[in-house]
Amino acid sequence: MEHLLHLTKDKNLKKIIALQEPYVLVSRKNVYLHLCSSIMSQQLSTKVAAVIYNRFLNLYKNKKPGLQQIIDTPVESLRSIGLSNAKARYIQNVCRFFLAEKITDATLHKMNNEELIKYLSQIKGVGQWTVEMILMFTLGREDVFALDDLGIQQSIAKLYQLDATDKKTLKEKMLKLSAKWSPYRTYACRYLWGWKDNKPKV
Repeated sequence: MEHLLHLTKDKNLKKIIALQEPYVLVSRKNVYLHLCSSIMSQQLSTKVAAVIYNRFLNLYKNKKPGLQQIIDTPVESLRSIGLSNAKARYIQNVCRFFLAEKITDATLHKMNNEELIKYLSQIKGVGQWTVEMILMFTLGREDVFALDDLGIQQSIAKLYQLDATDKKTLKEKMLKLSAKWSPYRTYACRYLWGWKDNKPKV
């Protein structure tokens, strides 16, 4: 595993990697569904996000709903599973965008990370963090760094004994540290989340 050889050159990372099972990146289908799930999980704990996503699937008798099906679902039904009005509308925004643009999984796989962030961030309710989660956990990209993720910030501050109160300086130091982890920054993030046990549910 090349990523392990590379990342364990960092002594601090080496310590937390040793405490965890080796992580394998996977590429998943139905990107739109993962994007919807990622929106649902924003600002929620992993546990609560999983409950809401299961309720979402229950609306469709546990089958993966198609784009048009989600668009046709009344906002009240989406609200009834615990989603805010905004999140319900954002999910439908995603589906409308995928339908209008005729997006397939293959289309997205052809784009590089920066192109994808720019492209999908056009959707109201989808920000950079959300697209980064998709790049990592759905498209299986190896070199994504979630700079704005609170869990990553907390883990790095703790592991490298950095001051977390000054966000600007912390982010500058994080970028400097993470540059050494490239081209395997997704794995580094995964081990940092695993260490704090707050990997986002995607």
